[in-house]
Amino acid sequence: MTLPFNAAPTQARVDHFWQLSASFGMERNAYHNYLNEIVSDRYALIRGLQLLRDELQFAAESPTDMKACGADLSLPSVVTTLAYTNCGDRIHQGEATKRYRDVVASRFATLSEIGELKLEAFFPAGGGTDNGATLAHVTVAHELDEHLKQKIYAGHPASISLVAIDLKTHVGRLREHGQQVYGKTRESPWREPRAACGAIVGALTDYHPQNLIHRRIRDDLGSRNFQYLSNYQILTDEGVDITMAVAAVIVAIRGIRNTAMALSQEMDERGLAHLTASTTVNRPSRDDLVIYLARATVFNGQVRIQSLGTDAKRYGGKLVEYAGEQRLQLRYADWDCENLPIEETTYRVRPSGL
Repeated sequence: MTLPFNAAPTQARVDHFWQLSASFGMERNAYHNYLNEIVSDRYALIRGLQLLRDELQFAAESPTDMKACGADLSLPSVVTTLAYTNCGDRIHQGEATKRYRDVVASRFATLSEIGELKLEAFFPAGGGTDNGATLAHVTVAHELDEHLKQKIYAGHPASISLVAIDLKTHVGRLREHGQQVYGKTRESPWREPRAACGAIVGALTDYHPQNLIHRRIRDDLGSRNFQYLSNYQILTDEGVDITMAVAAVIVAIRGIRNTAMALSQEMDERGLAHLTASTTVNRPSRDDLVIYLARATVFNGQVRIQSLGTDAKRYGGKLVEYAGEQRLQLRYADWDCENLPIEETTYRVRPSGL
């Protein structure tokens, strides 16, 4: 018999999570953002629980000796699954790709019975997500089959499911002849500059209504932002054009908002979601940088989102000396990027029936 779900321990961890600091809007190395923002936050949400992410831990009913690997489900436990997105552009390299698997996926993605990481991976042109509802549905549906869900829920009244989703967009960056340029990069130092993200740059500079990717990016940006970003430049205090970076940022933030709301309709009362949004900065012959943009949780009838805004006109920025180079620090209106506001939206929890 399944005991009623005890939401109090998880709710306490979620409330504690939202007291933790986070820093948004600055180009940093991927390792810093993945470890200090994503991993630390995610562990705070599941602290004290038995982590179930290896398929062998679910083998208790196997007819073979593999059943010895089965986890003790009478302990308070959390089953985790991980999904991530980015544009399918081949330009991503270095820390932003390898480090993500090493630092984030190795801790929260499902591990197959032969030791392979099983991530839900989506690569829509332009990054973010081409459909938040589909991303949410697929990620939740693949995590637990009904029989396994019943076993886990019956095991302990505080056991939960964690759905972790990391959404990314990207923008190119060049520094040549003393000038910093966003929206372009090179495949290698001896290749010609080219647009990145090509889908976003193309939509803003040469929009074709019959192009489904252009239409999706326009929808993500919203009509007002699309018109503004197509016709005006957004400059840093030093006069550097960051229009394409801001466009990529807004696409990522729209993605996390849409996906978080969709997850509220996919998960049952034991579902906890943690989402992040970031923009990868592609540099020729160097590791990609990452700009951390947003984080969100979905649990117990409440969606909470902390992020930079989605009004292009309110963006600005400056270049700051960091790690021996000029790094971009975004600015949104008069908001403090070390203490962004937290939005809260309620939803009706879907009961599991177990």
